[in-house]
Amino acid sequence: MRICVFGAGAVGSHFAVRLALAGHEVSCVMRGPHLEAVKANGLTLRVGDVDLKARVKASDDPAALGLQDVVIATLKATGLASLAAGLQPLLGEDTGVVFAQNGIPWWYDIGLSAEHPPVPDLAFLDPGRRLRAAIPRQRIIGGVVFSSNEVIAPGVAANLSPERNRLLIGECDDRSSERIARLRAALNEAEIESPDVPQIRETVWSKLLTNMSMSVLCLLTGQTARGVRDDPALAEIVPRLLDEASSVAQYCFPSVRRVTRAGPAPDHKPSILQDYERGRAMEIDALVRAPAAFARAAGLATPMLDFLAALAIRQARDKGLYKG
Repeated sequence: MRICVFGAGAVGSHFAVRLALAGHEVSCVMRGPHLEAVKANGLTLRVGDVDLKARVKASDDPAALGLQDVVIATLKATGLASLAAGLQPLLGEDTGVVFAQNGIPWWYDIGLSAEHPPVPDLAFLDPGRRLRAAIPRQRIIGGVVFSSNEVIAPGVAANLSPERNRLLIGECDDRSSERIARLRAALNEAEIESPDVPQIRETVWSKLLTNMSMSVLCLLTGQTARGVRDDPALAEIVPRLLDEASSVAQYCFPSVRRVTRAGPAPDHKPSILQDYERGRAMEIDALVRAPAAFARAAGLATPMLDFLAALAIRQARDKGLYKG
């Protein structure tokens, strides 16, 4: 397959190396020192003490990469405007676009089942409706990533969760399709686990339980996910946050498992904390504002999450990393 990873930072670089080594024709949209290093020396994925190296075509200009069978967008939600602006040269007649972002996706209400509870106004996830204008429904593929990675040097990404690397995918209307089956097979062959998921939004919420609670708590305390989980001072706070988050998720999907205890956690800073420390725009809307909007739509009282959200927004604004 011809696969373009659009926004190949830490997660995207990981996927690009795995897919290239599995025999696919992989290209990457990236920029800066990371791009220059990849052009000169190829792309490296470090897993423990092992370096996996792949040659991929890389450019900051999508028009230089040609038509693709599939585009995997691994940009943060805050960077999707560049996708809307640069995507067209990559699109053939049947090219699908996988959105592998954290939090509530901009396309959540597109192709939604009639049985789903009413969705709040999520227009703030797609300012100016630029994504809707650039990407029609038939191209949208939902994606949920479970993989901890970090760019440790230009051209080098490290995988910090060798025991768990997954990209779960599904059509935005949850129908079965040949392209989903084909892409799942390609991911699995590349050692990126991609089991069947009947409802992609349910998977979004299952991951969001941790993002909207534990990850935000990491941001506020400066700790890794494992540090927050094991902090005795937070022993009574974490279960209350997870219980509130579970209530919001179950409003949309009663089948989502209620979580009141933090499970295995990597000794790794979540992306929202990495963005804060590195002065990058933060995914406050997708991880904080959107879940809060669902809680209000459901009439749920979520005082702990509301307090966390207010502090996270204030912290991001004070550093100039959020303007919402």
